[in-house]
Amino acid sequence: MRNLNPDLAATLSPPVMEARQWVEGVSFPPDRPLLNLSQAAPADPPPVALRQALADIVLRDASAHLYGPVLGIPELRARVASDWSRAYGGRIAPDQVAITSGCNQAFTAAIATLAVRGDNVILPAPWYFNHRMWLDMQGIGIRVLETGPDLLPNAEAAAALVDDRTRAIVLVSPNNPGGVEYPAETLSAFRDLARSRGLALIVDETYRDFDSRTAMPGGHSAPHDLFADPDWDDTLIQLYSFSKAYRLTGHRVGAICASPARLAQVEKWLDTVTICPNGLGQRAALWGMENLSDWLAGERAEILARRAAMEQGFASLPQWQVLGCGAYFAYVAHPFALESDAVARRLVRKASLLLLPGTMFGPTRAEGGSGRAEATLRIAYANADLAGIATLFDRLARVTDRGL
Repeated sequence: MRNLNPDLAATLSPPVMEARQWVEGVSFPPDRPLLNLSQAAPADPPPVALRQALADIVLRDASAHLYGPVLGIPELRARVASDWSRAYGGRIAPDQVAITSGCNQAFTAAIATLAVRGDNVILPAPWYFNHRMWLDMQGIGIRVLETGPDLLPNAEAAAALVDDRTRAIVLVSPNNPGGVEYPAETLSAFRDLARSRGLALIVDETYRDFDSRTAMPGGHSAPHDLFADPDWDDTLIQLYSFSKAYRLTGHRVGAICASPARLAQVEKWLDTVTICPNGLGQRAALWGMENLSDWLAGERAEILARRAAMEQGFASLPQWQVLGCGAYFAYVAHPFALESDAVARRLVRKASLLLLPGTMFGPTRAEGGSGRAEATLRIAYANADLAGIATLFDRLARVTDRGL
């Protein structure tokens, strides 16, 4: 194809969309329907009360259908600032909050303020594939930070990767794809490293509401104290998504917390991309924050119960090794001689399971990787209830015994 951006052309295809192609034309037995554990998203729509609120907004709030402020409606920005200040024990002002069209857009906007072609960003492996994809599209280099056997990144190891073109360090906690929850001291160490080298620390907390160490929302203990630093916004950029907490995936609502000066630059970028975030989605997110704290606590309890079921299930399959389990994910080493992309494809036909291979989340051996990408799979168990998780382990046990 002529006149095609070479960086875009070289970027990998959307992994979830690629995985969906694996099931096309496959007939699944009636007693073994497909169990899709590939995409990290709620399987159900928002709760009825929120859908009713949305219906009322559609009919009664004319402003919800019009262009709004580029950085989001003031009421939602103020609510995020207030709730975050209470939850994290710090001070976040409304002008340090912007609303975006999903957390992916928050990431791309943050990077737009930081780096240009030829710069580089430190990305722990395994990584969230959309982060890698955006950096590749922009011609921004990746400095791969291999995590340990526990999937935790090390700040000292990251320090060795910094050069004069490094602009940021990106962390995701609770982690996608690994599920691990980064200790507060780990995040503080990365903050100190970033500050000492003049870098930005981007912390994606899309799954903060499902952190097992806290009982947020409600002002309980926070997973870190980064916001307690009065100068937090000279280094920290925090990202968030309302999609998981309130099942608003289709409404595309995210948030970014950063300095007012950085958000002034974000505003330029957002104005040329979406002009403003989705009006209905913003109002739905605000209504959820105002009315659904008890419901969200129940959602969190359900996810934690599924996490416990995953850990118990793998305890009965010693051939499999759990590297991380938390939030929506289990990241596991499979027992087969095949590489993970082949394993994932065969699991579709042999076990009616759709999982994502580690090769979608980290460097392969051909790219200088350690080999972990070829040996691992991500399981997005938020898409399965406890009965579905029991089905998962019944099928894994069968293919483990019989082989692929």
